[in-house]
Amino acid sequence: MFQLPPFLSADTFTLFTLVLGRLAGMFSALPLFGGERVPMRIRVVVIFAMTMVLFPIIKLKAVSVPGDIISLSLVVFGEVMIGVTLGLVTKAVFGAVEFCGQIVGMQIGFSMSSLFDPTLGQVQLMSLFQTLLAMLLFLTLGVHHDFIRAIVQSYAVLPVGGWHMNGSLIAFLVTTTSGIFVLGIKLAAPVMVALLATTVVLGVMARSFPQMNIFMVSMPVNIGIGFIVLGMSLVVFMRTLENSFGVMLQQIKMLFGILS
Repeated sequence: MFQLPPFLSADTFTLFTLVLGRLAGMFSALPLFGGERVPMRIRVVVIFAMTMVLFPIIKLKAVSVPGDIISLSLVVFGEVMIGVTLGLVTKAVFGAVEFCGQIVGMQIGFSMSSLFDPTLGQVQLMSLFQTLLAMLLFLTLGVHHDFIRAIVQSYAVLPVGGWHMNGSLIAFLVTTTSGIFVLGIKLAAPVMVALLATTVVLGVMARSFPQMNIFMVSMPVNIGIGFIVLGMSLVVFMRTLENSFGVMLQQIKMLFGILS
């Protein structure tokens, strides 16, 4: 029969499992640490290591742990949902970046040359490129530190077993997810406008010079103009993402107010 070490009581082990559940929920929703591109072994090691580091820091109040397995499973599920809800705030921003990459890739003409990724299948080239840029900015600004700080502060606002679903939370999630399309269009707007103007010019040229093979001309022109506009609007892209990360931290505080 399995026995716990003498320095680890049953209550301590249960609380450790609850902290592990909340961290696992958040890190599984973060694209940087829990995305599909991260191997499962790496995710498990990162989540367990972070739990080992944060468990002594987190000041848990006296929690009455349920005795039956069903009630305990519900508490663990609530802890996982708290982490998932916090991670979805970041998931929305990275989802907007991926949506922007799909729009840009389709406008430039890269939709036919999707990369084959063994883990994800067909991946849009520009979507992968802009997601990597967003992850680099995420780490450069130290936003991941704010999320680790938020998971520690969440125990002061949301005690163990304090997750509950209400109308305000549903409205918050709907507003957050609907912002994916708005932010994605904002990020892709420079390329969309430039290539729309290019398409109009090429259409006029096709009417003026019927002998010109406009299809063969449009492909390199769209790619060249798309890359030029992407390079020129890179500062705007980064600045928009930086503002979105700032709003994201405000949304976490708002989420604490809704769940408390």
